[in-house]
Amino acid sequence: MKESYNSLKAPEAVGHYPHAKQVGEFIFLSGVGPRKRGSKDIPGIEMDKDGKVKSYCIKTQCLSVFENVKIILNDSGCGWEDIVDVTVFLTNMKADFKVFNELYKEYFKVPFPTRTTIEVLSLPTPISIELKVVAHKKRC
Repeated sequence: MKESYNSLKAPEAVGHYPHAKQVGEFIFLSGVGPRKRGSKDIPGIEMDKDGKVKSYCIKTQCLSVFENVKIILNDSGCGWEDIVDVTVFLTNMKADFKVFNELYKEYFKVPFPTRTTIEVLSLPTPISIELKVVAHKKRC
């Protein structure tokens, strides 16, 4: 069984992909950033008049990403507690990892999902974090 999910509450995709896809008992989320549906503004980012990032708050972005992941999971028939694997993409590991890791510890509980954190040069929009999530959808 393969089924795609597109949430009407999560931010619009910036490319040609669904928010999530179910294969068997697993839900695979496409990369999730901090944007909000219906807005080009990015929570936690201040832009200058030329459209360049002036400053950003990684905590605000993390919280927004977590909320977006929850929305997509719920609309896919899963919950936060169903997450089994997380891949984290940060654009500034040295500056942002500590804050991200503390927030992660607050939101994820034992037994923690597996996790990989990668520093990348940039992401498709001027965001500082993106999560790639896999969840196990329990059968009724």
